Amino acid sequence: MKRVLLVLTASMACSPLFAQQGDGTDVTASVNTFKPAKVDATSERLAGLKVPQGFQVRPLATGLQNIRIIAVSPEGRIYISRREQGDVLMLEDQDEDGTLDRPAAVVLTRPGAHGLAIANGQLFVATANDVYRAPLRPDGSVGAAERIINDLPDGGQHPNRTLAFGPDGMLYISVGSSCNACNETNPEHATLLRSSPDGKSRSIFASGLRNTIGFAWDPATGELWGMDHGIDYLGDEEQPEELNRIRKGKQYGWPHVWGKDGVNPQSTPPGEITKAQWAAMSEPMVLGYTAHAAPMQMVFYTGNQFPRQYRGDAFVTMRGSWNRKPASGYEVVRVTFRDGKPQAFEPFAEGFLADGGQAHIARPVGLAMTRGGALLVGDDGNGVLYRVSHGGRNATAAAQAPLPSRLLAQQIAEGSGVPLATERVSAEGTLQVQSLAFGPDAPLPKRFSAYHEDLSPSLRWDPVANAQSYVLILEDPDSANVKPFVHWVAYNIPAEVTELPEGLPVDPRLTDPQGVLQGLTSRGSVGYFGPKPPVGDPPHHYHVQLLALDTVLDLKPGATRDEVLNAARGHILAKGSVVGTYQQADAPLK
Repeated sequence: MKRVLLVLTASMACSPLFAQQGDGTDVTASVNTFKPAKVDATSERLAGLKVPQGFQVRPLATGLQNIRIIAVSPEGRIYISRREQGDVLMLEDQDEDGTLDRPAAVVLTRPGAHGLAIANGQLFVATANDVYRAPLRPDGSVGAAERIINDLPDGGQHPNRTLAFGPDGMLYISVGSSCNACNETNPEHATLLRSSPDGKSRSIFASGLRNTIGFAWDPATGELWGMDHGIDYLGDEEQPEELNRIRKGKQYGWPHVWGKDGVNPQSTPPGEITKAQWAAMSEPMVLGYTAHAAPMQMVFYTGNQFPRQYRGDAFVTMRGSWNRKPASGYEVVRVTFRDGKPQAFEPFAEGFLADGGQAHIARPVGLAMTRGGALLVGDDGNGVLYRVSHGGRNATAAAQAPLPSRLLAQQIAEGSGVPLATERVSAEGTLQVQSLAFGPDAPLPKRFSAYHEDLSPSLRWDPVANAQSYVLILEDPDSANVKPFVHWVAYNIPAEVTELPEGLPVDPRLTDPQGVLQGLTSRGSVGYFGPKPPVGDPPHHYHVQLLALDTVLDLKPGATRDEVLNAARGHILAKGSVVGTYQQADAPLK
């Protein structure tokens, strides 16, 4: 093992687009690269596995190679993705006696198959860039697969997409970061996406999530929880793996801050935003776990087989570290919940580390509950599928109640079904707004559409006497779901600025014009997001609205339209707008 002393300095590059800036940082971190050797899961080593009293853990299947994510159908069939083999296996243990009814069978092949979800009689499979769906036949085999998404961000360092259906019937897709810690150029990296089940529309549900492979909804409250992977190379004890309460429109710190008050010394936020400001824009973690343990699939226990005190708790597989000594992870942990709040992490299945921590017999990844209430744990090292049961009996299948949807519905509905911004506020003065790129009620050129170059249009307006700043809000009232759909929010535009050039950056804070802040769109990204009406829709109307204020708003970067409007009320001197249209008649060329 090579021990490395890493000195982080302000000159170390973080990404090609956002260069490091000198800020006086001088941090030394002791970093280990330690990869316990893989050894066979012999009967002697399996005897060393530890679970709480009354539980048993035994292999259900062996020799499955690089098994990753597990999904169980309502009929009790087990589906497992194999990333390196590029396929999905089906296994059956219908009477749940711990013995397979027949050998595992390949039911679908797609290179890089990883994320799995089952809903409405269909199997959904994610690769790095694509999502497929295929009908499940009565015998458990899979029909012809249809690609419903083909443009997820490229994989980079974290290509392992995972899937789950939420209480709203929408498909949630975890997209990890392309790097260890950098300012991403694609806003869909390091996010949780929310997609329609047909893949035709999607938005960013939450951001600043480095790699949240495991996420699930609390069956008691409907809250969404996820385990995020911490940044590497910060030291043996940093950064902790994060348990986050994930809510719509929130940012979770990566890549600049972490935990509750941790700061990444290596990174530089864009737009001259300080790390203190970035922290104010971000949600702190709720609980932390040992650094570098690598949390994977997450499941809330809703079965009847385990003792009653386990019901409603969460379980998480920890694949295990390579950036820490001694090694962490290589286990399954329990997260205890009380009254909807996580209390602590507890060991549940241990012993996958062997030979005094110098070797391992398994790297737990997949995790699922069977109809009878046992837990299935998939090992992507030796290819073993483990079954964890309790009491040596098969419990009757627990009736799976629908996930509570009220909290999520409130989050989704926020900001929708309201009038246009200029109709929600009053002002005595009128503001004249125009663009050199399009005339009033005229079509927007294609370069401004998200289907094409996605450039913000140039704008110009008449100065307003005594104005201290301006606010810009671009909305589409013709959208089908979010009404109106917010395409651009910019505020604290300096009073001396009366025009914006074409093609502004999509950073939370601009440096030219200096100090302009940009907020969230309905897509969930910051900065301008161009028109993207469904192909074939009649022309949508895009209202570029401008407010002149007698103050500068005391708001953080990344504020929502409603936060901006609420802060602006009582300070609006004048308002005005210009409207352009856009129609996408044909599917654009890829």
